[in-house]
Amino acid sequence: MKSLKNIFQEKKNLLSIFFTAGYPNLNDTTAIISELSKNNVDFIEVGLPYSDPLADGPTIQDSSQVALQNGMNLDIVFDQLKSIKETNTTPLVLMGYLNQLIKYGEDKFCEACVACGIETVILPDLPMIEYENHYQQLFKKYGLTNVFLITPHTSEERIRKIDTFTEAFIYVVASSSITGAKGEISNQQIDYFERIKSMNLKSNLIIGFGISDAKTFNTACSYASGAIIGSAFIKHLSKHGTDNIAQFIDPLKS
Repeated sequence: MKSLKNIFQEKKNLLSIFFTAGYPNLNDTTAIISELSKNNVDFIEVGLPYSDPLADGPTIQDSSQVALQNGMNLDIVFDQLKSIKETNTTPLVLMGYLNQLIKYGEDKFCEACVACGIETVILPDLPMIEYENHYQQLFKKYGLTNVFLITPHTSEERIRKIDTFTEAFIYVVASSSITGAKGEISNQQIDYFERIKSMNLKSNLIIGFGISDAKTFNTACSYASGAIIGSAFIKHLSKHGTDNIAQFIDPLKS
């Protein structure tokens, strides 16, 4: 599996796709990763289904509920990811919630990530003070990096502090709302992207939330290293399953 750090050095306009592990069917995880990799997605964000996903909109919430009803849990996710470690070359990022890590066992969770070749995790509800006091050292012990999210309301002071902690990328949340496709990017959002870009941060920037098609993806890439598409891809999976993934990806890469 390629390192995410190398991907950022090698390419621009990075396309990341988010999906929920265990959706639409329990054993679709590896097939989806394989198809995304085959279709030249630059890195893949694997969502850990959770009963109370606070940052996610209805589409991803529904996919989490279906995955949980399918019987998905962290043991199964890690077993699935471990099974394709040797054949998958596309970097994987795990997106979940702090309570999942705590309940699973902090060291056990980190060890499982390493066993799957995971280098980067996104925990949207991880408080920075908790990261500074505990998780920074824990993740360092296992060679993991954490991704922090910023929004239009994040202060410059906090953004610059996040920049000092960041090794993978900063997740630029496109709007002060939950995930979900929202149509075109507004002038207000453009102003926000320009403001963040003008800060000349050392970290790579990836824009997410509301990126849903080639137009919004290309706009986001004008202000960042790339963008993440989630809800729109989940909707595609709900209609077409795992057989027509190329149909979704091709317009984004053209």
